Amino acid sequence: MALLDPNRLWYGPAHPLGLALRPFAWLYCALARLHPLSWRLGWRRPARLAVPVIVVGNVTVGGTGKTPTVLALAERLRAAGWRPGILARGYGGRSRHWPRWVHAGSDPSEVGDEPLLLARRSGCPVVVGPDRAAAGRLAQRAGCDVLLCDDGLQHHALARDLEIALIDGARGLGNGHCLPAGPLREPPARLARVDWILINGEAGDWVEQLPAGVPRSRLRLRPGALINLRHPEHRQPLAALRGQRVTAVAGIGHPERFFTLLRAQGLEIEPRPYPDHHRFTSRDAASWPDGPLVMTEKDAVKCAPFAADNQWFLPIDAVLQEALVEMVERRILRTDAAEPPQSARRSGP
Repeated sequence: MALLDPNRLWYGPAHPLGLALRPFAWLYCALARLHPLSWRLGWRRPARLAVPVIVVGNVTVGGTGKTPTVLALAERLRAAGWRPGILARGYGGRSRHWPRWVHAGSDPSEVGDEPLLLARRSGCPVVVGPDRAAAGRLAQRAGCDVLLCDDGLQHHALARDLEIALIDGARGLGNGHCLPAGPLREPPARLARVDWILINGEAGDWVEQLPAGVPRSRLRLRPGALINLRHPEHRQPLAALRGQRVTAVAGIGHPERFFTLLRAQGLEIEPRPYPDHHRFTSRDAASWPDGPLVMTEKDAVKCAPFAADNQWFLPIDAVLQEALVEMVERRILRTDAAEPPQSARRSGP
C-alpha cells in the first residue's frame, strides 16, 4: 500500500509508478481542457442566477483551506450588510432528495460533513446538491443576495462572477501532473483564468509556476479555543494540553497540516490520520487511547454522538488580507445582478 501513497507519489521525489501513470494523466488533462471549452465557446450555456456567485475552489486534490475561507468571506460580507448564502456539493451525503437545506441539527451522513460545519459556524443559509444552479435558486428565493460556492471551480454549469483558487503553500502543485500521476484536477494553466490566487501558508519555489498578472495573497489560519465534543459549552485554550500526550485525529484532505499546527502550538501528539471524509464510527473511537484527544472541527460533526469527556475539537479561522475582501466587494457590486447591501442603500433621494 505504501507504493500507492499519494503523498509519496504526488509530492515526494520522482516515483516509478508516476511514470507508468503518465499516459493516464495526459488523457485526464486533455479531458479537463475540453470540458470547459464547450461552455467557453457557447456550445453549452451555464445557468446564470440573479445574484452574484463567488466560487472558492482549487485545482488540486486534497485540503487547501476552502471551508475556512468561505466562512471568513461570509462573515465579512454579512458585516458589510450583504445576505450571503453558501452552496456546496454535499460530498459523501446520501440524501435521496437534492437540493436541500442544511441546518445545525442535520445528519452529516445525509448532507455531508463540510456543509454541516458551514451551517453551524456561518449563521448563513446553506444549501447542498450536485446541481449547484438549483441549489442557488433555492438560496436566492430565501433572500440571499450573494452566493458563496464551497468548491466548484470545475463545475462550469453554474456561471460565476468571481473565482478564488486556493493552493497549499507547503505542497504547491505537487509534481505538476494531472490525476492519477499527480494531484492536479486541471492543468496549471487554469490558474490564469481565476480572479485571485490564495496561498495557504508560506509558499516555496513552486510559486514561480503561477501565471503572471493574477493577483495573489497569503491565507493565514488561526486556531481558536478547544471545544469539548460532549459538552460544547466547555472550552479551554490549546495551551492547556501542553505537557500531556495528546491523540490527534484528522480525516481531512491534508492531515499533516493539522498535526503540524498542533506541534507548532507546543503539543506532543500521537497522530491518527484518516482518509478525507472518513465515516467515523464508535469502533474507530474504541481504538483511540485514553487521555486527551483533539480532532478537526469537520471530524467532530461526525464523532460527537459517541464522544468521550476528554475529547475536543479545534476550530480554525481564516485571516484574509484586506485587498482580497475589497476586491470581492468591488466585483460583486459591478455585476448586473447585484444590488447594494442593505446597509449601503439610501432611504431617500
